[in-house]
Amino acid sequence: MGKKLTSRAEDYSKWYNELVVKADLAENSGVRGCMVIKPYGFAIWEKMQAGLDKMFKDTGHQNAYFPLFIPKSYLSKEASHVEGFAKECAVVTHYRLKNAEDGSGIVVDENAKLEEELIVRPTSETIIWDTYRKWVQSYRDLPLLINQWANVVRWEMRTRLFLRTAEFLWQEGHTAHATEKEAMEEAELMMNVYADFAQNHMAVPVIKGTKTESERFAGAEETFCIEALMQDGKALQAGTSHFLGQNFAKAFDVKYANKEGKQDYVWATSWGVSTRLMGALIMTHSDDNGLVLPPKLAPIQVVIVPIYKGEDQLGAISKKVAPLVEELRTKGVSVKYDDRDTHKPGFKFNEYELKGVPVRLAIGQRDLENGTFEVARRDTLEKQSVLADEVVEKVVTLLDEIQEHIYKKALYHQRSNITEVDTYEEFKTVLEEKGGFIAAHWDGTSETEDRIKEETKATIRCIPIDVAKEEGTCMITGKPSPYRVLFAKAY
Repeated sequence: MGKKLTSRAEDYSKWYNELVVKADLAENSGVRGCMVIKPYGFAIWEKMQAGLDKMFKDTGHQNAYFPLFIPKSYLSKEASHVEGFAKECAVVTHYRLKNAEDGSGIVVDENAKLEEELIVRPTSETIIWDTYRKWVQSYRDLPLLINQWANVVRWEMRTRLFLRTAEFLWQEGHTAHATEKEAMEEAELMMNVYADFAQNHMAVPVIKGTKTESERFAGAEETFCIEALMQDGKALQAGTSHFLGQNFAKAFDVKYANKEGKQDYVWATSWGVSTRLMGALIMTHSDDNGLVLPPKLAPIQVVIVPIYKGEDQLGAISKKVAPLVEELRTKGVSVKYDDRDTHKPGFKFNEYELKGVPVRLAIGQRDLENGTFEVARRDTLEKQSVLADEVVEKVVTLLDEIQEHIYKKALYHQRSNITEVDTYEEFKTVLEEKGGFIAAHWDGTSETEDRIKEETKATIRCIPIDVAKEEGTCMITGKPSPYRVLFAKAY
């Protein structure tokens, strides 16, 4: 499998970049800032999609698909929205190529200029709300609960696989409601759905909260978020849900006739998570040996490796393994029996450790004689010998144990790295020496927020929802503060 990974302690960023490539998750492409998601990485994303998609549908949402291209005029209809995305937009100006007259190759046909430029979607609010104008006429058409799985483009200058790429995959929900209360409840509901998914599928503990005005989504009146903490003490925004008020409804004239027959604008939300979740998954759990995957998202939950000399031994082992594979699959466990004769068992052990397969079974001639399997768990690297008759039950139990163990380990790390401070000096010391989330009082002004960001590179990650309010004074200005907010350096 080549040389070992750089350790997290030595260079966390290098460790992450190496791991993504060596574990066959993704690689850089020939297009600057864009990535190729490889089959193993995409298999994890598909499991994420499946889990989230079920949760969306269980809460009444339906999937649809909207165009990749957005007319430039649409984007300019909601002022704060266009301002938020203007610097990240890829723009299509022509619709045809031609051969250069001097034979030097293909050039843009200058006679094929579009009458109106098209924006490659950075997000779909504008094209969707233009569509909703035709779909919503009456209160009977509401609520409109739509999600789409898509790709978007945001022209990032500094990119890193999964965490920040010019093109990425995501889902974006866009809903329309008859009342402000319904829309706000929807925005909070989806934040809770994301938190549920992060914690119960990804085994990633998160803190739920709202964003400050300067950190809100462009065009939103309120942004709800879930924030996760990586092993290096940096935060990662894992999902956001936005209450958009009536801003987009007014910009695109989306009205409905209420029960009294009067016309009113609808209330809106949007919410999304992206392939950034892959980065969160990797950085929350993995170690210096490679990936550590939660069983619920692992493409291969159990791998079985035979240890043999000659075809006769392999045949006897394969005969023993076949009914085990079938029984595990009937219990919903994804199993791979790796009987490749092109690689030695040691290579395979390293490969599956690097790829984070939760449980590994090994069986050799002695195991065959003793009626046992060697069972190894990826999270703790512990091994034990288990009787063949008990191995199915052991594996099923172990998968649940691993899912719970890696969550509890990550939760302990998160809670151990939330530090309360009362002075700015203390804040700066903790930020540099410990990192993690810092709970501090802030006076609520963008001036103070900007100063902290400029001087320390830390941002307000969220105003926590599930934390008791505690009045105090701002660590910088001494002005009254109704609660502590969470600061951190972030991805």
